[in-house]
Amino acid sequence: MAQTVSLSATVREETGKGAARQARFQKKVPAVIYGHGRPTQTLMVDALALEKALTGIEPESTLIELSVDGKTSRTLIREIQRHPLRPDIIHVDFYEIKADEKITLKVPVHLVGTPDGVRNAGGVLDQVTREVEIEVLPEHIPDRVELDVSALKIGDSLHTRDLTIANAVILTGADLTIATVVPPRAEEVAAPTPEATTEVAEPELIRKVREGEEGEEGEAAAPAPEEKEKKSPKAPEKP
Repeated sequence: MAQTVSLSATVREETGKGAARQARFQKKVPAVIYGHGRPTQTLMVDALALEKALTGIEPESTLIELSVDGKTSRTLIREIQRHPLRPDIIHVDFYEIKADEKITLKVPVHLVGTPDGVRNAGGVLDQVTREVEIEVLPEHIPDRVELDVSALKIGDSLHTRDLTIANAVILTGADLTIATVVPPRAEEVAAPTPEATTEVAEPELIRKVREGEEGEEGEAAAPAPEEKEKKSPKAPEKP
């Protein structure tokens, strides 16, 4: 069964952004209550009391007994607005409900157990859907829905049709996946860099050695044959 939390509020006479800022300055949270044809009524709720009431509960599926000027109404929280940079609540919408009228709301899905594919094959459990929408009378609102995943092997999945919620109609599509077990994620291993096993010899500089230059061993290099041929022959000796 859904949890029930009691909370007090006061009527907020002034409306608009200026009045809302003034309420927050006084540690109050601006709020509204509506539903069942009643005109929307602006309220203020003590910020500290609200935070305490919401601690450890599922706000969307928790019944709020809201007392306004001594009159108590059974409500659900339809929306909570928080500051974009801080966790502070800046506005709350309360929706009044009647005991004999079914309501539509979302309830969280909690997975129970350790899947076989995780325990014995190193798989990973992935919860795809975390809440489902149901239609139910206020007295039968569950605080959450539990789904046993112990039998799941790698590649197996559970869907909305596998849920059982007493005294409620599940409105979420039957084929929607709730949880699945996927294979273990392979670790990426960098390919080893092949090391050079042979040294590449530097190209040998080949050139003609000029006459008179020293060779590698410090001796004068002999002139090339073609240079010998170019030399003028000696003049014959005179008799």
